[in-house]
Amino acid sequence: MLIAAKSIYKCSIAGTDGTVGTVKDLLFDGQSWQMRYFDIDTGRWLPGRRVILSPEVIRAVDYAGQKLATPLTREQVKNSPPLESDLPVSRRKEIELADYYSWGVYWANIKAIQEDIDAEGDPNLRSARAVSGYRIRATDGEIGHVDDFIVDDETLGQGSWGIRYLVIVNRNWLPDRTVLIPPVWAESIDWEAQHVHIDLTREMIENSPEYDPDAPINRQYEEVFYDYYGRPRYWKEVSRTV
Repeated sequence: MLIAAKSIYKCSIAGTDGTVGTVKDLLFDGQSWQMRYFDIDTGRWLPGRRVILSPEVIRAVDYAGQKLATPLTREQVKNSPPLESDLPVSRRKEIELADYYSWGVYWANIKAIQEDIDAEGDPNLRSARAVSGYRIRATDGEIGHVDDFIVDDETLGQGSWGIRYLVIVNRNWLPDRTVLIPPVWAESIDWEAQHVHIDLTREMIENSPEYDPDAPINRQYEEVFYDYYGRPRYWKEVSRTV
């Protein structure tokens, strides 16, 4: 299912013996645009602790009820390796968490990156909330900013949720329109200057199929979207690799 990050931020994490916390941010890989962690606000039951959880531990979602279910207990979360209060998350801490929770393929691969084990943090690990507001640069000028992210939870329970689209808003458009751009189309990203460079003209982006935040994104909308841009459909690329 395709769901907006802003909707995920409203969700609580339901463990087997009570609520673990609420999602306050999504941490993703800035190269692959795969989600790596939920950044959790544990509230009053575990004050002063920063908790991140892999999407691999999510077994069921109820966005209408604003709840994500996990088989973890509060005690498991409480006894997990402590994290520093702010980014970056160090490679060493990622390895400790992977060992503690027995997380899967991506986290197992982290262990092979020995040269980075003592680095301060993964330079590709990014905060969705921090990237919200980044300006979009088309080939012929600036056109709006990142307002939200559309996340694909299709691989529920397998730890590889991906960010399918950036939600782009430009208040100068008449009428005001919201559109989508797949982040994998980005030609480059200037993390320091907070710019996303897209190899498309402003006119092409402006005239692309409009996105309605109040309506679910279905395959019919995506077919129209990819027909407009004449680009390969990601779901067909995936099916060819299976």
